[in-house]
Amino acid sequence: MPTVAGVDSSTQACKVVVCDADTGAVLREGRGAHPDGTEVHPRHWWSALQRASDGLLDGVAAVSVAAQQHGMVALDEAGAVVRPALLWNDTRSAGAARQLIDELGGPKAWADAVGLVPVASFTVTKLRWLATHEPEVAARVARVLLPHDWLTWRLAGADGEPTTDRGDASGTGYWSAAEGRYRADLLERAFGATVQVPRVAGPAEPVGAVVDVTVGAKGAIVAAGTGDNMAAALGLGVESGDVVVSLGTSGTVFAVAEAPSTDATGIVAGFADATGRFLPLVCTLNAGRVLASMAAMLGTDLTGLDRLALQAAPGADGLVLLPYLDGERTPDLPDATGSLMGMTRDAMTPSNLARASVEGMLCGLADGVDALVEQGIPVRRVILIGGAAQSAAVRVVAPSVLGVPVVVPNPGEYVAHGAARQAAWVLGGEPTPPPWPTPAATVGADTADVADAVRGREVRAAYAHWRDFVHELPEVRH
Repeated sequence: MPTVAGVDSSTQACKVVVCDADTGAVLREGRGAHPDGTEVHPRHWWSALQRASDGLLDGVAAVSVAAQQHGMVALDEAGAVVRPALLWNDTRSAGAARQLIDELGGPKAWADAVGLVPVASFTVTKLRWLATHEPEVAARVARVLLPHDWLTWRLAGADGEPTTDRGDASGTGYWSAAEGRYRADLLERAFGATVQVPRVAGPAEPVGAVVDVTVGAKGAIVAAGTGDNMAAALGLGVESGDVVVSLGTSGTVFAVAEAPSTDATGIVAGFADATGRFLPLVCTLNAGRVLASMAAMLGTDLTGLDRLALQAAPGADGLVLLPYLDGERTPDLPDATGSLMGMTRDAMTPSNLARASVEGMLCGLADGVDALVEQGIPVRRVILIGGAAQSAAVRVVAPSVLGVPVVVPNPGEYVAHGAARQAAWVLGGEPTPPPWPTPAATVGADTADVADAVRGREVRAAYAHWRDFVHELPEVRH
């Protein structure tokens, strides 16, 4: 029975799953924590992978790495890391993003060129920041990789040519999903110098073999790997009409599409997926941590937050939370802070505060679903994943706020599972990924009554009112 391994190197931890290559059944799992912060030296990812894979990978035939998107891993001529990697949630390059937009002629010029409009998350803006603020470090940079690129390279010995895949490359800001090529002119514009980038491998292309004995699996085929959202789509078996709403550290809303997306507003990023198709995606910086922060403020845990939120009526008696606790990426307000609006003496109760945190988080993601619809993406149902999807309050509130049927897959490491499916695809050599069963799911309140739908629209209308009000304040506008 051949086995394969999938790696999810996320913001918070490295997760590894070993699966049966034929059925997708998970046989073994491991985990290693990452340090907190918005810049992390890549050696910590490698150490976490070693811990997570300890004793798990013996005998696996192929391995694939999925990882957090956009992170800037800058290397010198010898392949050494020149500074800690700036992660997707590091907002210091917001000014650089605005510069780049202006220099190319506005948001539409960027959307037409690479399918996205620069914000602080994207790698292209981090390179401009590095060139501007750390010129001595920038002068040493010979090559730039993404987190999954670097880990894949390390697995295969770090002496061959680094590779990436079209999914992760499409989140850099200098690779066009529509054209399937790097935009070297945009990369040089951002960095002010020529820098090497990894070769873009095909979705089912082997890119090497494991040589580092510290993770086991010596000799196993190494697949191209991909970004975390692309791997999640692969692991969930996303089909047309499915929209995934992922509630992790960040919130993402994405779907698989047959044609590339171009959104000059910058709300929808026109990514590629891990199979040769496309993955239009909306991302917020604030998701699960909104609930954790509110629970801490109320002196309770997440279970307690659920209990409080479900005691409150829909709409939280007029309380609305704009959950920009870490700034925000969508909308592009990197310097914004959270706002609690509609406060009255009657409304200021722990249960209403808890309810407002759930509704505010979900309303921001519902805006993302609407943005996909405006791009012509069909929405038949929402697949709700991520740590916060296990919240009882989130499961109750989501169908009315999102306005479509909601299903919640049983808890699982779907990014790592998608990476493992890619590894099995490489191993099998077939033209399409192996037909692993889709995850079992709990059907949410997809038969919500008319009153629920009306209340959901009322909650969203109140959120939109305060969102638009706050966005026009001088201190949060660019």
